[in-house]
Amino acid sequence: MIKEKPKLSVAIITYNEEANIRRTLLSVAWADEIIVIDSGSTDRTVAICREYTDKVIHQDWLGFARQKNLAIDKTTGDWVLSLDADEPIEPALADEIHSIMGSQNALNGYRIPRKTFFLDRQVRYGGWYPDYNLRLFRKGAGRFEERAVHEAIKVQGAIGSTRHAIRHYAYPDLASYMSSINKYSSLAVTVMAEKGIGRFRTGWANILLRPVGTFVIKYFFRLGFLDGKHGLILNLFHSYYVFAKYAKAWEHKNRVQGPGSGVQGQEIGTP
Repeated sequence: MIKEKPKLSVAIITYNEEANIRRTLLSVAWADEIIVIDSGSTDRTVAICREYTDKVIHQDWLGFARQKNLAIDKTTGDWVLSLDADEPIEPALADEIHSIMGSQNALNGYRIPRKTFFLDRQVRYGGWYPDYNLRLFRKGAGRFEERAVHEAIKVQGAIGSTRHAIRHYAYPDLASYMSSINKYSSLAVTVMAEKGIGRFRTGWANILLRPVGTFVIKYFFRLGFLDGKHGLILNLFHSYYVFAKYAKAWEHKNRVQGPGSGVQGQEIGTP
């Protein structure tokens, strides 16, 4: 008896992604199934998705983790590849995924390196690459942990890493990165508030020194300067994100607890 070939489902969430989604869908058009959960796009996102799959489902926004878990729940394949709308995969990664699914020694999940493109140029230094993300896993073995920002998949069982990459086209221009900074710094404060804003430092050390320290580490110690002007601008913007996050935390603490309350703290993720 011939064993049936394992099937791959791709899970994607969308909202007004007409500038990105076709490139991503083309890169996974070979998959056995594509599930798209759209949260009410007003551009051509849904129409473009329907050119590649009939499984385009509307769902009002639930938050990143819950929205992505809904997409996973709708899949029927043996394996799931979870992608953002701006994350096409490289052809070599498609071949590697085929190889993994066909292997008797395949693990339960795989972290995939991600190549970030800033102003249409790949950023290679400053800690921006390889930027491993767990995105490929056996159906039933993985789900996103429920949190407001920087959601990540948790897999039951052994995990490995792929050699080939996802491409991340998150920041085609400076306006889009500024918008991302505003969104993710606010979400980071939401996480702080959920855990108790009093646990997080909002004094001068975090508001002033953390942004400076972030830039020094990424630009000098992690060789961000080797990316030229792209590296300089990106790492300055990233340092501003750190500033915005702690400035918003200070604002929130003063609004909720009043000025002068003592706080302790730790770092929250990046956009």
